[in-house]
Amino acid sequence: MQDASKHYFNGHYINGGWVASIDGREMAVENPSTEEKIATITLGGVADADAAVAAAKAAFPAWAATDPEERIAALERLMEGYKSRAEDMAQAISTEMGAPIALAKTAQVGAGAGHLKNTIRAAKAFAFERPLGDHAPGDMILYEPVGVCALITPWNWPMNQVMLKVAPAMAAGCTVVLKPSELSPLSAILLAEMIDAAGFPPGVFNLVNGDGAGVGAHLTAHPDVDMVSFTGSTRAGVAISKAAADTVKRVSLELGGKGANIIFADADEKAVTRGVRHCFNNSGQSCNAPTRMLVERSIYDQAVETARAVAEKTEVGPADIEGRQIGPVVSETQFNKIQYLIKHGIDEHAALIAGGLGRPDGLNRGHFVRPTIFADVTPDMTIWKEEIFGPVLCISPFDSEEEAIALANDTPYGLTNYVQTTDKSRARRVARRLRSGMVEMNGKLGGAGSPFGGMKHSGNGREGGVWGLEEFLEVKAVSDWE
Repeated sequence: MQDASKHYFNGHYINGGWVASIDGREMAVENPSTEEKIATITLGGVADADAAVAAAKAAFPAWAATDPEERIAALERLMEGYKSRAEDMAQAISTEMGAPIALAKTAQVGAGAGHLKNTIRAAKAFAFERPLGDHAPGDMILYEPVGVCALITPWNWPMNQVMLKVAPAMAAGCTVVLKPSELSPLSAILLAEMIDAAGFPPGVFNLVNGDGAGVGAHLTAHPDVDMVSFTGSTRAGVAISKAAADTVKRVSLELGGKGANIIFADADEKAVTRGVRHCFNNSGQSCNAPTRMLVERSIYDQAVETARAVAEKTEVGPADIEGRQIGPVVSETQFNKIQYLIKHGIDEHAALIAGGLGRPDGLNRGHFVRPTIFADVTPDMTIWKEEIFGPVLCISPFDSEEEAIALANDTPYGLTNYVQTTDKSRARRVARRLRSGMVEMNGKLGGAGSPFGGMKHSGNGREGGVWGLEEFLEVKAVSDWE
């Protein structure tokens, strides 16, 4: 088996071992801080995807029939391996997608460990067989694995999204084919080594590197794939749903976002600073980032000045430097998209109060974006409507609670919204009316195992905890069980 520390990866993890690509082509993996090639992978093709699906299909009956305790034990072994190689994982993530090393060691690697831990906890407490109720003696409800699952993950939080899918799918008794983003494949290759070391049966976990047009599209339409779980853009999610329809497979989607952060006049004094930093975290490359800050008019001018100061103090630098800086965005393509949208903001006469076009001073190489803030952004502007996926914040005023809710909901997306107020009654009232799958209030994150997902164009699935486990289970009703 290949070592993830090598720089060339010419195969895929299929049926419990590394095999050479059947019909793939080479692709360079780039360090976004330096724009230098750090590895070469082979992108799989149709034949590689077919081989992985065949292995998963062959392994499914035996894996589905195992006791949940056996599957949980395998995940617990994986947890030990994951913790023992945390440093390797942090270095891989930092190098391949540009997360500053301090962020990679804590949030990026920690997210994977946390989701694995929460999956194990949820699986231990889950009743895979349960009676319908006292009113129907003898009726039993069985929760059974969906089958072969294609898991397609993005580059921005590699282990966060991979573990949100791989761990609950295998805990449920499904077999999987993982297609990680071709921009951040090294962390997934490292995870494959850990899964192999944990002793999962051959065929339960399979990995094929590839792009969306090749491997991703083929897996989505494959007749032997029973479910597709996808995290990525809304555009791709729509295409996946259409392609999957012909085989009536289950599709779970976690897509884009354009979260509103509603700051009322009575919010705590750190609310604006917290909101700017949250938006810029991971260089703005988070689907749940609070990218639209809505501020009550009586404190609007002060909020704009505070936001400007935070942006100007935000350091930007290479990912391998220890510190609290934000790193580069993942690729030249992503950099160019962000620059295009910043120019749109300028051309549409939003007030540019920090940042702007080009790289930060002193950084002439790498995909670095200036921390950027626009004020007086209105709903007709492009930067209000489109997900920018970079360190760009839009600020707008509101005059009433009703207007704040209307502005927050004025988007096709519905992933995460944020509310800042010390009035608990108002906070709950607003939270109920926001059209999003998640609402975070006053800087408090959701608890361990809280369901992650959205509505509208942000998708239809829920990941994490018991909800993540249920995503990969079918419900069977059986009468006269006893």
